[in-house]
Amino acid sequence: MKNISIIIVLSVIMLMITGCEDFLNRPQLTQDTDETAWTSEQKVRLYANKFYPTFFVGYSNDVSLFTDDVVQRGNQGNFTRAVPNSAIWSMTSLRSINIMIDRVGNRMEGVLSEEAYNHWMGVGRFFRGLRYSELVFAYGDVPYYDHVVSDIDKDDLYKPRTPRNEVMDAVYDDLKFAFANVRLNDGDQSLNRYIVAGFISRIALYEGTWQKYYYKNNARAEKFLAFAMETAEFLMNSGRYAIDTDFRSLFTSNDLKNNRECILYRKYDNAVSVTHSVAHYNNPLNSINYGGTTALLKSFICVDGKVWQNSDIEGANDFRIASLVKTRDSRFEGTFYDKPNINAKGSFLFPIKFYPRYGVKKAEEEGTTPDELKGSKNITDAPVLRYAEILLNWIEAKAELASIGGDAVTQADLDRTINLIRNRPLAPEAIEKGVQKTAPLMLDALPDDPGKDPNVSPLLWEIRRERRMEFIFEDGRLIDLKRWYKLEYMDTDSDPELLTGAWVNFPAEANDYLASAKPEAFSVTKADGSVIVYNGTNGAQMVGFYKDIVTNGRQPFLNQVNVNPYLSPVGKTQIDDYASRGYVLQQTEGWPQN
Repeated sequence: MKNISIIIVLSVIMLMITGCEDFLNRPQLTQDTDETAWTSEQKVRLYANKFYPTFFVGYSNDVSLFTDDVVQRGNQGNFTRAVPNSAIWSMTSLRSINIMIDRVGNRMEGVLSEEAYNHWMGVGRFFRGLRYSELVFAYGDVPYYDHVVSDIDKDDLYKPRTPRNEVMDAVYDDLKFAFANVRLNDGDQSLNRYIVAGFISRIALYEGTWQKYYYKNNARAEKFLAFAMETAEFLMNSGRYAIDTDFRSLFTSNDLKNNRECILYRKYDNAVSVTHSVAHYNNPLNSINYGGTTALLKSFICVDGKVWQNSDIEGANDFRIASLVKTRDSRFEGTFYDKPNINAKGSFLFPIKFYPRYGVKKAEEEGTTPDELKGSKNITDAPVLRYAEILLNWIEAKAELASIGGDAVTQADLDRTINLIRNRPLAPEAIEKGVQKTAPLMLDALPDDPGKDPNVSPLLWEIRRERRMEFIFEDGRLIDLKRWYKLEYMDTDSDPELLTGAWVNFPAEANDYLASAKPEAFSVTKADGSVIVYNGTNGAQMVGFYKDIVTNGRQPFLNQVNVNPYLSPVGKTQIDDYASRGYVLQQTEGWPQN
């Protein structure tokens, strides 16, 4: 299965979600409905289908903004710095998943064949592992339930938080079972082992690196990193997938059904009122409050495989957007508009990764927008799980294992992962602009990056750079920073390039803005770090990295007493509710209990 669309579940099945109203938010179960719901494989399939929109989301309304890749005009997004009045995990979907596992296990052995029984148990356990991994990554310790909770069992409903490692061991077991038993092919629009393996590679990599860097537990890191490699390798050896599409087409196609890089995608179709609006927010004719940071654009590798500070290409030190398009990895051109754009008010570096090229052409030639790219009418398919991620998961897991005693990464490993991605086709429009493929990453000649984090090996630094270029404005960057224990990269006090955007020659490239700007409306940062504020008469000097004068840094979030930006706190209301019933809800690690 590749195509995930909204699946309408029979209302009789939807009535089966049950549990404690205070914590599980579910409607009441009726015995009659429950008895009739587990009588065929088709009915259990319908029940399982309702989890697809929950876990395979596709496009939302906008791009991911809370990262070190994005600067917003005004105040930056902030980390939570105090315990909220109300906040806690939702167990709604977990209860529903546990119902499925329980009913398949206890009521369908005589209905399903052994193969079908194992498949559907695998599907249920996959969803349970997926949901628990999300909760653990957010909260750390969470109450673990491998059964359907009774309404009247208060000790179970108000049980203490289960230690994270215990929960993740259960997740590991669930995912192992799913990987061994989910069908290789269950028909179009149905979960299969390849999709399961792809998500496992993501989850296991996240947990393995979290264990290594946050808990400094190499034994547990090895367990999950090996699992990440195993599942990614399964996909890599299958022969089903390839890197054979230009970068932006992956995000702007109306039909990804036969795309070999898409392991899983979500279909949008106006005829059934399934649409989104992400293209609308990537339309260069529309005004947005954000854009790419200077730190991001400087992180792009040059096409000769070197960092800009020591690249041999002509123009490597030229930060004009038109120059970056030609001198940097092709994903830069695939991600950003090719000239400064005032509509990206946070930075003048406008993201168009999710906007079709034909829309850009219409905007430039006619100043208009195709109807299907306006508002919430967008129908471009969303790549939910891509082969490029699998390759990057595999090479990162191997490099991390090598750092704690595993087999060393070889050039062949880089060639079948990072270099395969760098060799992806270029769009004809990109070639016309002078875009080139990036040289392969060579193990014996890794880039000498003066900006490298000294606590990260050169190889891991380049693997992480590759992820940054590949997944810009998707949902993984913040998670990556957390699992690497590197939220310091989002500290605007230590890195002012998180608050500046594109290099703009205002007299030549944005003179209209210059003419209309009020004194002290913006500033530019020169290559030497000096800052010049526009005063109304110094327009000729306004050449540098743009910063709006109202743009402010993040509030401090590192090394703060009783603040842990890596894990979410639960609310005071929930702690008090437990206490009022005679139970204790322990606050999240690093946050105050009261």
